[in-house]
Amino acid sequence: MSMNPEPGRPYSPDNFGAPPTERADARRRLERKRKLVGDIVAYVVVNAFLVGVWAVTGMGYFWPGWVLAGWGVALLLDAWNALYRRPITEADIDRELRSGP
Repeated sequence: MSMNPEPGRPYSPDNFGAPPTERADARRRLERKRKLVGDIVAYVVVNAFLVGVWAVTGMGYFWPGWVLAGWGVALLLDAWNALYRRPITEADIDRELRSGP
């Protein structure tokens, strides 16, 4: 019995197990999640710095709030895309075809 999932195609760790399209989709999801983690770290570090500058310069009007809010909204949209949005499946397409225009 061969360990190769696809006869005629050389074995590699990238083509063992799930079909190539499923592996590619999974890889893209993992890349989006890793990017999100990096974006969250950048958000925390940069905004902590801005709040520090605000605190050192007299703590008047809280201007870092604009950056926190704007970037936070963009980060939430990115998180939604990375964690909850799923690719369109064949079942989705079939369901749309059945529902009509």
